[in-house]
Amino acid sequence: MRFSVQHLSFFVIQVEGRDGQTVKSYKHYQTLDGQEYVDSEISKFLDGEFTRTAKRKVEKNPSSEQPPTKIGRFIVEPGHDLDSNPNFNLFLRLRTTDNKEDYKNACDDLIRSYLDTSAVRGGALIIVQAVLSTHLDDPFIFVLKCDFEQKIARISDEKSLVSQVEMAINARNMKSIQYPYMPEEGIVEDWELKIHQSSHARYFEDFLKFVTYEQSIPEIVNEHVMEFVQTYVENKWPDASHEERHQEERELELWAASDKRSLQEKWDPEQVVEAASRIVEIKPEIEIKFKLGETFIKGLLADYGDKIHLTKLNDGYAVIIEGDAFTFDKGYSPVELLQPESFRLVADRLLQSRNELDGDDEE
Repeated sequence: MRFSVQHLSFFVIQVEGRDGQTVKSYKHYQTLDGQEYVDSEISKFLDGEFTRTAKRKVEKNPSSEQPPTKIGRFIVEPGHDLDSNPNFNLFLRLRTTDNKEDYKNACDDLIRSYLDTSAVRGGALIIVQAVLSTHLDDPFIFVLKCDFEQKIARISDEKSLVSQVEMAINARNMKSIQYPYMPEEGIVEDWELKIHQSSHARYFEDFLKFVTYEQSIPEIVNEHVMEFVQTYVENKWPDASHEERHQEERELELWAASDKRSLQEKWDPEQVVEAASRIVEIKPEIEIKFKLGETFIKGLLADYGDKIHLTKLNDGYAVIIEGDAFTFDKGYSPVELLQPESFRLVADRLLQSRNELDGDDEE
């Protein structure tokens, strides 16, 4: 996969605080055509970045709530075409411009819109029109943002040893937008683009106000669980004015809002298995993660009720995990030399131990 640059515009964004207010400005340094880019120093700086950006893995439904890389889709009102979306029109103009002056003007429009976002930091913004020379004639647009690096120095001479470098940038933490999104080499999605930014930043999502993103897997799971919970409440107390229903809804609301949640003990195992199976249909690899005491346990939600079992042990709990074989990582442990006891023997011992503890507590 090789991209050939047709146009590139280089801008520097300055963000300063004055009189308690943030002042944002930008300066256009240069716009290059394809040949000027090949002969420039920036071609060495960006070498490989376009291919790296295009090949970066991304999921439509990410496995984490705040993934660094996302697929966005342009929003249009029902019955309207793609060209009714202002974000799409911005990229379309950049794609279809074929001379330096018009390209620079189109980039000016993009950067002015970008400066309106609240979280912008100083740095270099590089806007590139490039073609995938092996497959397509229609250009891609790459918007590349490098924040300024702090406390950067270079070796200078024997007397001063080092000199300070102002406005240093680094390609390692580069944020990017690629339009159009290319799910496979040579196949493009005109309705979609790909953004990459550090997970805590929202530069591009703030900038692209008319782009939407698919829900992450945790968000989908949470939404479905809350639907199951609401159905459970409505079926148990059909009368919406029932005081017990109000109490249950308040308890579940507090449960849902808590970062650290405990076992609620409200549903039968069969109800949990049914709800879990409907979620697993969405994505079979969905995980279940929890702690029992100080022990962290992670597995597949699909295995609940089959290979993973949660049980009561008098006033405490136990987890039973089934499998055909144990696997240990590097670093020896005496547990690896164990000749396991039978399940019945261990269960009897745990029950006896718990009963003895309960008896001591009563005394």
